[in-house]
Formats: sequence, structure tokens, C-alpha cells
Amino acid sequence: MRNVCTILLLVAATACSGGDRKTASSPDVWAVVDGREIRRDDVEKAYRRVAQANQTPSSEEAMTVKLGILNEMIVQDILVERARTGKIELTDAELDKAYADRRQNMNDEQFQKELSARGLTAADVRDALRRELLAQKLMEREVGSRVVVSDQEITDFFNANRAQFNLDEPAYRIAQIVITPVKEQQITNRRGDDAATVEEASRKAQMVMERLREGVDFATVAAEYSEDPQTAPQGGDLGFVPRSALQQAPAPLRDAVLKATPGSVQQVSSNGAHTLVLLVARENAGQRDLATPGVKDGIMQQIKGRKEQLMRTAYLTAARADAAVTNYLARQIVDAQGSVPALAPTAPGR
Repeated sequence: MRNVCTILLLVAATACSGGDRKTASSPDVWAVVDGREIRRDDVEKAYRRVAQANQTPSSEEAMTVKLGILNEMIVQDILVERARTGKIELTDAELDKAYADRRQNMNDEQFQKELSARGLTAADVRDALRRELLAQKLMEREVGSRVVVSDQEITDFFNANRAQFNLDEPAYRIAQIVITPVKEQQITNRRGDDAATVEEASRKAQMVMERLREGVDFATVAAEYSEDPQTAPQGGDLGFVPRSALQQAPAPLRDAVLKATPGSVQQVSSNGAHTLVLLVARENAGQRDLATPGVKDGIMQQIKGRKEQLMRTAYLTAARADAAVTNYLARQIVDAQGSVPALAPTAPGR
């Protein structure tokens, strides 16, 4: 299962806003955002969605994760409210498709078993997914659709980096989608999607490959699902990799590129991690220009990715700053000098 508050990982964790120290109306109220409550049970459900099986964290470790989740939920609440006032809607068909994708090839029995193990219901997952998608739609409207790259910017980039386009040896333009079986410290894909176990990584790789077989653009899928923070914002684009550098890569990855035909996608798996590699093009040595196929588009994607990531961070930071937020859980922990408050549940089974 995935973190409900996916796209919000770009936001730095902030304990609470300034102002008078108010008391929560109930011990179960862990935060209030512009008068809207985020309750203990909301955070617990989100925690159970991301908790890794067969691990028993300490009370402090579990509470640290929950604090992060609560902070993400605070920002998501702000975005969902903005989506509501901005009349952004989510159709049943959109939710159904996203729900099916989230199951990632699990049949009904497997999915119900997974939900039961985490103390969740299908309704919990659908509600969390609905909020996630509404926040994503808002960000696409307010950020993604507003990022524009001009021809002059592309030309200026090329002129400033002309040496990058003069190949001393044959090179391979590669794009990748990275999926790992561990929770990443930073996720910058559009969905905030992060596999946390070997099983989740395997199911996610199958789902991503199916989307590619259905004809979804590789750059779009990479931007939505890749767990590599460096290339996901650029649609997975690694640029041109010289043959000598490629020869230093692990043999399975090297062979996947050298033996591939342009436009094909190869899956390389090792130790529970998966890399989906697209060979975009092969290039001979020599100087390329903006008329060379793929050069202008590659520059555009790179600039757009940088702009979009900057604008997302700025938008989320401003949205948080504009809201009236009280984080009661954070205050309790500070007042308790880092001890886990008695009212706060510990990790499952402890």
C-alpha cells in the first residue's frame, strides 16, 4: 500500500504554526487546519498503510513516522480544501481506475488479506485515494499546467552547454524508471508513490510495465512512479551516456542497453529492486545541434522538470504558510521533552 499523502513529501516538516497555545477539544484531535480537525485515527490509518511488515519499530521510531504523516496530512488537507473551493472534481471512473492501479495485480483475496493485516477497509483506501487525487489535480492545475519552456530558453541552454552535445564517442540516450523495495527518504514523483517491500516493488513493476504496454508515454509514467529523485521530475531522462561509462555499469543493466533497439523497454531486476530502461536513441561521435532528433525535446524536458519542482515546492510552502495550523501532537511531544505522550499509541503489537 502507498502513503496517502504522496505528493506532499516535498514539504519540510514543520511542527506547528505560531500564535496562542490552544488546547485540543479532544485528546483524539492531533491537529486543526483552518478549523478542520485531523484526528488520531486518521493518522493511525495512514500509518498502517505505510508500516512495513515483519518490522517492530520502537515507540519513538513509530511516533517519528506518525509526526511526518501528520505534517503531510496537514498540507494535504489544505490542498483538498483548495480543490473544493476551486471546483475541482473527481469522477467515479477516475477513482475506480486509480483504485485498480493501486491494487497492483493483487486479486480480491490477496487484496482483502493485505487490508485485514493492516486493519483497513476498502473504503479507507478509496477515501485516502480520493483525497490524494484531488490534491494531485490541484497541483497539476496550479503548477504543472503553468510551467512553460520557451524556445529561447532551450536555445540559451544549448548554447551554454554546447560541450554536452559534442560526443567524443558513441553514446546512448537512456531513460529509466526505478522501483526499490525500501522506503525512500525523498520521493519526487507526481504521485508520491513509493514501494516499501519486495512484494510491493514486484507488483508495482508489473503495473508500470502494463501501463507502458498500454501505450502510456514513458516520460509520463516515470514522472508519476519512478522512485529516483534525480530523474523522476525529468520523466526518467538520463541524457546521453557514453559507451565507456555504460561499460562500467552492472552487466545486466549494460547488456539491457547495448542489446536493445531504440524505443524498447527492458526490465532489470536485482535484490528486489527493478529498473525499467528505455533506450531512446543511439548516437555516433560528433557535434549535435538543436535540429538533431531528440536534442530539443530532451532540453525542454530537463528545464520543465526543474521549473516544475521549484514551483511545486514554492506553492506547497506558501499554501502551508497561509493556513492557520495547530499541531497538538507535536506540542505534546515537545512539552514531554521527546517522550511519547501517554495518549499516543505505540507501534502495533508493542
